Amino acid sequence: MASQFFELRTGQNLTMTPALQQSLKVLQLSALDLEEEIVKALDDNPMLERTETIAITATISNSVSQRQDDDSSDRPESAQPITLRDHLLEQLGVIRNLPDNEAMLVKILIENLDESGWLSQDFDEIVEMISPYVEEPNAALRRALDQLQTFDPCGVGARDLAECLDLQLTYWVPEHCPEWVGTPELTLAHQLCRQHLSVLATGNTVRLASLLQTDEAMIRRIHALLLKLNPRPASHWTTPEADYAIPDVIVRKVNATWVPMLNEAVMPKLRINTEYAHVLTESKRGLHTELMQKMQHAKGFIKSVGQRFDTILRVSKVVVTHQQLFFEQGWGAVRPLTLREVAAELGMHESTISRATTQKFILTPMGTVELKKFFSTSMNTDDGQNISSTAIQSRIGQLIEQENTLKPLSDAQLTVLLEKEGIHVARRTIAKYRESLRIPVAALRKSQAGAQKGNHKDRVVK
Repeated sequence: MASQFFELRTGQNLTMTPALQQSLKVLQLSALDLEEEIVKALDDNPMLERTETIAITATISNSVSQRQDDDSSDRPESAQPITLRDHLLEQLGVIRNLPDNEAMLVKILIENLDESGWLSQDFDEIVEMISPYVEEPNAALRRALDQLQTFDPCGVGARDLAECLDLQLTYWVPEHCPEWVGTPELTLAHQLCRQHLSVLATGNTVRLASLLQTDEAMIRRIHALLLKLNPRPASHWTTPEADYAIPDVIVRKVNATWVPMLNEAVMPKLRINTEYAHVLTESKRGLHTELMQKMQHAKGFIKSVGQRFDTILRVSKVVVTHQQLFFEQGWGAVRPLTLREVAAELGMHESTISRATTQKFILTPMGTVELKKFFSTSMNTDDGQNISSTAIQSRIGQLIEQENTLKPLSDAQLTVLLEKEGIHVARRTIAKYRESLRIPVAALRKSQAGAQKGNHKDRVVK
């Protein structure tokens, strides 16, 4: 696999050759999407043929039909056939007069969205990744992000909860709640999201009213507006991974070491159609030009598919080598690991590593996991050890799971508990990690627990 998908041209514009475009497209496909792409290629190109019927076909058919039967009433009909990525790329494709380099940056951002529609990779890390290829990379990526954040679903591309809600106040509210437009409530709601969302999480309406220089009645009205918003804007567009995630890689224990290997069930066996190839070799030069082009396309497609699996396996070997403890102990044992480290070890570009781990799944003793979930930043503990942000998130989840549900732990209390374990994390970071785990704030967890307790009492009385 080429270590870089980009070619430098005059002015450092971000450009891709047709061959690299195909390699990029095939690499970024999930196992499910790859099978669909192969079926399409076989239909379109008589020079391409398959030498076997792979097992994934039946698996996909059963999984998709089961998924549709299970929740067809819960999800919009229009969301079922396509993914969030497809939905966003479709919108990107209809924008006129968008420079190619900016469109490519929007695509890069789309590839780095999580299942909720938030930007999962740090903005500055993406800036650094594209800096060799783009002039003024920070400003260019900012323009691309601004473009993405105008897409449907509203709030997509947000970097945190505050930005997600603020985007919806800007774009969703005028369309769906026009009665709020131009009101003091909307103005203060923007200010609350941008500056004081952490205070709202504490439930301290008196302090919040003081900060916004208003009264508690206004705070309640603002809160009512915020409750109309969706902190997970892509929830209706994203199919949960666990429903039919098909692993590209399987990890097995060999001589006390965990080793990755490709899942042969999803590896297609493709070749050039021998009969058509014979026609070309026997014909005179200049004849069958169309078939010759199709042969070249077929060869390129076969090469791209092979490169896809080769790259995924190479990346998986590095990831599994670094994360051996995970396969024994779980998420709390995940080591810090970044795209840059893997890219340096393999001599590839970070963007290649990103594409080789997004929507690529690995079957582990802990279940089927997306490869990109093994990447996390590093923090130091009091004893001089490095701990990954993923391990910290796992610990936060454990502490909340063990809490007294009627007296749930605030983010500040979680900060103190982690400090006692030698892990120093800012309260704001705790809030970010809790949000990424989709765990509500303490006040909401308490109200939910109270409601459940009340419902239980009602059932007992009845």
